[in-house]
Amino acid sequence: MEGWSATARLRFRRDGAGATTLQGGATAPLRLQRSQRGADGRCGLPLLHTAGGLVGGDGLTIAAELEAGSRALLTSVAAQKVYGSRGRSRLQPQGRWARLELDVRLGPGADLEWLPQETVVFAGGLLEQVQRLQLAADASWLGIDVVRLGRTARGETLGDGCWRNRLELRRGGRLELVERLQLDGDSLDDEHGLAGQPVVATLVWAAPAPLPAEALQALLAEGRRDAAGLQGQGAVGALEQGLIARYRGPSSQEARRWFRRLWARTRMLRGLAAPEPLREWPLQEEP
Repeated sequence: MEGWSATARLRFRRDGAGATTLQGGATAPLRLQRSQRGADGRCGLPLLHTAGGLVGGDGLTIAAELEAGSRALLTSVAAQKVYGSRGRSRLQPQGRWARLELDVRLGPGADLEWLPQETVVFAGGLLEQVQRLQLAADASWLGIDVVRLGRTARGETLGDGCWRNRLELRRGGRLELVERLQLDGDSLDDEHGLAGQPVVATLVWAAPAPLPAEALQALLAEGRRDAAGLQGQGAVGALEQGLIARYRGPSSQEARRWFRRLWARTRMLRGLAAPEPLREWPLQEEP
């Protein structure tokens, strides 16, 4: 059987009053929920995947374009589930890959925050994620990715499944960040991989301008102090223009808690309003 493919195409623009408006639509089983306007005019949009999960051969694509000066926040209504694929079909016992694609284009002065809930890859699941980001010189991108490999509450691991992620961030046509990451087999238990932990999470902030050295070092120091109390391990480092943070541990909630604090700190550094709790995220706390 062929898998299904769903696409959301979103276009954000800033109106004369300084608020960001949305134009776009989605094909089933992906749906756009009602958008919300933040205090700073930012457009907040939750995405709903009504199929309940991905099986081998399924694909989701989110394409977002932000025009000059627009601001948006994208999140998801629920965790994304990826069902097992290997050994489930006599015709294709090796399994089939599910695919998640994010294609983002940010115009001058645009600002996008991508804050989905976690992805849960079941035992034997095969998932490939691709994130392509094209930023104008002074655009800002903050994105998170929280992945749980196996339903650990049931004592399940990823088994013979695999998770792949490819991220490419370009600014003004120049490649600024490239990441290729694959977790399966020995890398799930190796100390240089997940060291037996089920959750891996990443936050990337591509700042709209290079940060002054003192401000950057203070931000990194604060992020490391926040990570010191985590259940699990967190590390944060500088990018050419921004920062990257990584978590590995037992708890997706811990990853979200740390990332929420980093998110708040990046907004504070830019003189923006503090982030409000996301209605879709469970068990939140103030940063």
